[in-house]
Amino acid sequence: MPASVEPTTVDPIRNGSAPANTGTDATRSAPGAKALRPHAEDAFAAELAALAAQDDRPRPARWRLSPWAVATYLLGGTLPDGTVITPKYVGPRRIVEVAVTTLATDRALLLLGVPGTAKTWVSEHLAAAVSGDSTLLVQGTAGTPEEAIRYGWNYARLLAHGPSRDALVPSPVMRAMAEGMTARVEELTRIPADVQDTLITILSEKTLPIPELGQEVQAVRGFNLIATANDRDRGVNDLSSALRRRFNTVVLPLPETPEAEVDIVSRRVDQIGRSLDLPAAPDGIDEIRRVVTVFRELRDGVTTDGRTKLKSPSGTLSTAEAISVVTNGLALAAHFGDGVLRAGDVAAGILGAVVRDPAADRVVWQEYLETVVRERDGWKDFYRACREVSA
Repeated sequence: MPASVEPTTVDPIRNGSAPANTGTDATRSAPGAKALRPHAEDAFAAELAALAAQDDRPRPARWRLSPWAVATYLLGGTLPDGTVITPKYVGPRRIVEVAVTTLATDRALLLLGVPGTAKTWVSEHLAAAVSGDSTLLVQGTAGTPEEAIRYGWNYARLLAHGPSRDALVPSPVMRAMAEGMTARVEELTRIPADVQDTLITILSEKTLPIPELGQEVQAVRGFNLIATANDRDRGVNDLSSALRRRFNTVVLPLPETPEAEVDIVSRRVDQIGRSLDLPAAPDGIDEIRRVVTVFRELRDGVTTDGRTKLKSPSGTLSTAEAISVVTNGLALAAHFGDGVLRAGDVAAGILGAVVRDPAADRVVWQEYLETVVRERDGWKDFYRACREVSA
């Protein structure tokens, strides 16, 4: 039986906490600089602290909150002392409860869904609420090597002294195993199949062998893994049946109703706008509702009233893309307009989201403009703006 080993860790530089004399001017953050996108555990630290203070329910080993409090953190609510917890995910409660419960067992969690269904967002907030750290992350790409999941080597030390614990560079997954934390693997299906299968032993045996040292890392209580994947984008690699069996799969659906999608887009645009110091756009909800309507109709292939069938473009037209379109429109209104979000501010963004294939998608878009938008009451300004950017 190989000996167990707890890997050495490297102190990460986070939130500008590194000493002022660390690194070069090119790598140091400006004094007092605010992160462009704070980690979930930093952005919502007050809510997490309030939940922890009032959470008297049983907590699994090394969890910062109880499963009930984790679900409340994601879905929102009001605590007994009046603290308001903002919703991080708008969707069926049972989906969140199943995901949280999975993490409380020895089964890994796979968040599956089409692009733009908040898989990464949910993954980050789950890790933040459970472990207080969402940064133990492996970002899946076509070039992700085994070392990103297992471990690598400091080659200077390896050449000088040979294989040793000091020369070992732990992956985020190895660190999570040794510390009883939650690791994240984003876009699992973009990772080559042979590299994906590196997870099989980790998830089934809860151990990571280090044959070069004749040792292993055994996962301590509290360790688990959240993976995200979709099977509709190009360039994905199917998961082997052996790997799928190691996960409990939770499918995140697209928003069920237009009102739910408008709510999601409004909340995220408001959060992003505040982080970018963009002024709030008065009456912006009307344009948000129009963007969501266009996306849903083209995505579903039928108008909202069900009377007109439509051709769908090649893009996904996800909620995430709607958020991007409205955020860009908000920036246009703030910097080059009168601060009021109008049809002209979102038209170019919608065109870019819909027309991904210049030949086929442009025909779909033009037909939609002329047969639906042109005839819709109250949409004349939107029609003119879209025609102007489409010319």
